[in-house]
Amino acid sequence: MSSQVLNTMISSQHKCVACYKQFKRKDHLIEHMKISYHSVHQPKCAVCQKLSKSFESLREHLTGPLSKAHCSGIFSDRGCNLCMNIFDSPSSLIKHKEACSLSAPVPFEKTLSNAESQKKISGAIDEKRTCRGPKAVAMDCEMVGGGSNGTLDLCARVCLVDEDENVIFHTYVQPQLPVTNYRYEVTGLTEEDIKNAMPLKEVKDKILEILNNGESTGRLMLDDGKARLLVGHGLEHDLDSLRMNYPDHMLRDTAKYRPLMKTNLVSHSLKYLTRTYLGYDIQSGVHDPYEDCVSVMRLYKRFRRQDHQVEEIGNQNTTGSFDSYKYKELEKMSPNELYQISKSDYRCWCLD
Repeated sequence: MSSQVLNTMISSQHKCVACYKQFKRKDHLIEHMKISYHSVHQPKCAVCQKLSKSFESLREHLTGPLSKAHCSGIFSDRGCNLCMNIFDSPSSLIKHKEACSLSAPVPFEKTLSNAESQKKISGAIDEKRTCRGPKAVAMDCEMVGGGSNGTLDLCARVCLVDEDENVIFHTYVQPQLPVTNYRYEVTGLTEEDIKNAMPLKEVKDKILEILNNGESTGRLMLDDGKARLLVGHGLEHDLDSLRMNYPDHMLRDTAKYRPLMKTNLVSHSLKYLTRTYLGYDIQSGVHDPYEDCVSVMRLYKRFRRQDHQVEEIGNQNTTGSFDSYKYKELEKMSPNELYQISKSDYRCWCLD
């Protein structure tokens, strides 16, 4: 037997069953599994079943310059470039794309008369949307500039929508500091818009009223309460501008969701995510917080609907971890057994 054949046989014994990387030594495979956090929740090629850390990596695997010929060939014929799924036939793909590729939401002000628009941006809470209904709420803030050079972000407008894309709350906000740059080209806001706007403290209280949904402060840290999930893009920045805190486990941030980030864990813009995964453009001129809210909610719902068949994996991602085992025990495990105890390092939205 040649040394080349022998080396191939040895390395195949130490092959990761999730991403198909091969290692010459078992301890290298074990260390790889410890830091890769492979799980059923990672994006998967529907052809070869290879797992990727992000949808960007999966896209490179299927359509990039170094893509696998077999996988890319099938994907080019029957794959959706938005959701990355593969279908039984080209006709099935055409039918799917009619529903998968969405149209941009109509700008908020264009859906209403001038009088209705002013009423809707007055800061009144739509009680019909808050008494009961969907569990998640999307939020977007528009910032003007403060400070001597206008670079300090100050919230001047905020919008909240429910899962059905209905506006729950929409108001101009009176910043706590003087505005030195209205950033009109992006925000469309003027001094007149925020002159008599709602004070920041009142805005914060109303938003928390919507999110808490009658839940006591002490129960906000529980997963089974009535409080609503908060969906957004760059939520930490928006919450800071509102001087507001909300439990981390209740946040669904498209800028921080691992499968939607770049391969180097840098965030994509909402504009990029919307064009890449929903099929339309936003923020082409003045930013509309309603448009951004709807887009981020659509992204959340699209990835929440993924079916990862968690029940078929048994106790994967719920109990046990590599730290629970002695190294000698790990050495005796097969590559498949190592995968079975591997846990994701983020909470998948399919679990919501």
